[in-house]
Amino acid sequence: MKPFLEISELSKSFAPSRGLVAKMASALGRSTAQGPVVHAVNGVSLCVAPGEIVGLVGESGCGKSTLGRMVAGIMDSSAGIVRYDGHPLVHGGPHSVHRQAQMVFQNPYASLNPRLRIRDTLTEAPIYHGLTTRKEALNFASSLLELVGLDPSYGERYPHQFSGGQRQRIAIARALSMDPKLIVCDEAVSALDVSVQAQILNLFLDLRASRGLTYLFISHNLSVVEYLADRVAIMYLGKLVEIAPTQTLFTSAQHPYTKALIADAPRLDAKAAAYRPIQGELPSPLKPPSGCAFHPRCPVALRRCSEEAPPMTEIAPGHHAACHLHQPASVRVVPISEVPRHVA
Repeated sequence: MKPFLEISELSKSFAPSRGLVAKMASALGRSTAQGPVVHAVNGVSLCVAPGEIVGLVGESGCGKSTLGRMVAGIMDSSAGIVRYDGHPLVHGGPHSVHRQAQMVFQNPYASLNPRLRIRDTLTEAPIYHGLTTRKEALNFASSLLELVGLDPSYGERYPHQFSGGQRQRIAIARALSMDPKLIVCDEAVSALDVSVQAQILNLFLDLRASRGLTYLFISHNLSVVEYLADRVAIMYLGKLVEIAPTQTLFTSAQHPYTKALIADAPRLDAKAAAYRPIQGELPSPLKPPSGCAFHPRCPVALRRCSEEAPPMTEIAPGHHAACHLHQPASVRVVPISEVPRHVA
């Protein structure tokens, strides 16, 4: 199937802000030392099929949100390209395709304008882009509220008059107001109670069935991703380290980092065991390790892991991992069930 979303070698770097002295020196033609550069996203490639839900998982600071913002067109990339349905992401003009992707953020209260009534929040952008008129705006907003399971009369209220779950439904309605084909969800349920999380996740699934939506679902909650996603991509320090169908990933993960994440994920059927986090600290993106970025924390690291970055290799149909352990045919991959708890 032709992918709807294509991410090709996408990168994003952040340079430190220049002080007054550096700006004055530059104006006088003098060069100043460049500070360290943060490579938040480093050469990520990923395809998402129409109607597919791909979960993006990783520790805080690995670049998930930065990648999501570039995919949604909110942030420009330093290198690489994003394509929607074969067309490069373009901002503005007659060939603009950025409206095909919308974003749902983690904090629904912070992402909604507290001074606007909900009806104005839902119709401001569609009116500007010609998707509705001011005369039809009220009916337009009412239909969106009904679509996400809210009473149409709520359009007269302000964000502070709603619960967290209701505000997130409004944020979803605002994303739907632009009639997108792709929705990027950045920790869209992490700020909600567990019971409300289930309702919002089911809403996402219902909207996919009724509107044919495609999702890039960013989360650190493996249980949520396991329930919702068709495929899962694991990210570490700006790079993807494993991509696989959800069931395959959770039953036979191949990358040591993925195994460690799954081994420490809480489960109802798990036996009592002492919690042991992944050893070591997440390296600073200002000075990432050489070779494989995970090798300082990896319990099975080889010498070449510190010298050479492993390429993303297909180890089974639809299952890719970036690990040197999978290149020699003689190396046996240890399944999750055999990973000692102390390793994770």
